[in-house]
Order: sequence, then structure tokens, then C-alpha cells
Amino acid sequence: MVEILNGLKVLAFDLETTGVSTNSDRIVQIALIGADEHDSPIHEDILVNPQRPIPSGASNVHGIYDSDVKSEPVFKHFAEKIANLIEGSVIVGHNARKFDMPLLENEFFRCGINPPRPIAVLDTLEMVRRLKLPRPHNLGAQCARHGIDLSNAHDAAADAAASLLLMWKIMRDHPSSFRRPVEDVEQWLIHGEVKKGEDQLGRSIQDLEPFDKNGRIRIDNGSYILSFGRNKGKTLKTIKKEDPGYLNWLLNGNGIEDIEAREKLKRIFLS
Repeated sequence: MVEILNGLKVLAFDLETTGVSTNSDRIVQIALIGADEHDSPIHEDILVNPQRPIPSGASNVHGIYDSDVKSEPVFKHFAEKIANLIEGSVIVGHNARKFDMPLLENEFFRCGINPPRPIAVLDTLEMVRRLKLPRPHNLGAQCARHGIDLSNAHDAAADAAASLLLMWKIMRDHPSSFRRPVEDVEQWLIHGEVKKGEDQLGRSIQDLEPFDKNGRIRIDNGSYILSFGRNKGKTLKTIKKEDPGYLNWLLNGNGIEDIEAREKLKRIFLS
């Protein structure tokens, strides 16, 4: 099960924030823990000035107060370092796809910078749900179930390290589910198993008519479907609802290189 990650940069990722809105809340702590392609360790644990007061409810959860971050740099100071770490990596985190990654992407957008693109996001919350492990599925409960110490819960570095250990233990206990390329593991986590017969599958994405010159967007009965990346196979309408930060990157950055097609889609989805 470890073989699928050989030669890849693998980083456990977690944020502590001012709240739970991926669109409007800000980062106060970011942790990236793992190893690069050559197995050299990476350990980044960064405090960030969110440029706004931290609500007492959030501070009561993660223990970070205004006084802890008032002298720290703002996110833009760390943006290049964080982007270089995440670009081309495999990201591991608990609820990272729905919370941590969209919130991080919006911080990059505020800086006028395209968010980095990992090879895949391996979300341990999705893993325990996909494998139908007993509830509760929160990180603390799953760590207790798998014998992982999480005495410093809600510290970004502790939570990131715990999610990495949780992934290893899940892979160890369920090896057959992870005998596939890492990109396919990600798609399984998002969509579940796909039936194999072509009579059951119908047309593949690549059989659909391309909308842009490079075929990154395909058309199916009036729906625009993404043909690459972590949201591959989803319609842009669904991505707008589930992952708006990614849609913003897709239509404002280099996600779609065909400028004419990109502008048409911006008028449809961002107007």
C-alpha cells in the first residue's frame, strides 16, 4: 500500500482558522508535515496574522489568541513557500477537500496568486466514510479507534501528523482498496467504485465533445464537465456549489488555457 506514494512528495495538511467559513474566514495557523520526493522530512508549522480579531469561540477551540499572532506576518508573506510545498504534492488531511483546501485557495486569491495544485488530495474523512468504518468519523474518534495519540487536538501540526498516521493505518488495514494509482485512489474517495463494463459506463469523458481547444472542458447534453484534476468528471455547476474556490482558479488562472472558451465560461458561471 505504500508503493503508490513512492517517489512522491506527501504532505499532511491542516489549518486553524478564525471560523468555519471557507469563503470569509482566515488562517491563523498552517501545518505541512511529511517528506519530499527523496524522503527528506518537511515540517512547517506557521502562525499567521489573520488581519482581524480572532473570535473567542475559535480561540477556545485551538488556543490561539490575538496576542499570539499580532506580531506574526500576514499570509502573503508565506504564500510563495506554501505554494512551492503544495504544488505537485499529495496532500493528506481530515476533511481537507471540503474545508482546508478551499479556505487556503481563497487566501491565495486574496493575494492575487493562483493557488498551487497538488497531484491528489487523500482525505482521511472520505476514507473512513468510503470504507464504512464505524462512527463517529471525526479525527479524534478515528485516532482513538486506530491507537493514535491526539492529546494536542486542534493544533494544526498535531492534527496534520495524526491524519498522516491515520492514513497509513487505514491503508495497512484495507490494502486492497489502495492497490491503484494515487489519482485513482482520489477518484474512488470522491465518487466510489465505477462499474467496469462499457455497456454500464456509457461514454467516457474523453468521448464527449471538447468545449475548449485542449479538451479540458467537455460538453454533455448542455452540461460543462471538467476532464482533469481533483474535480474530474463533475459539472462546472456542481463545482460552483461544492468547490467555488477551485472554479475561481479554473476560470481566472491557467486552468483553461483557451482564452476564448475561458471567457465564455466566466460569463456563464462567474457573472
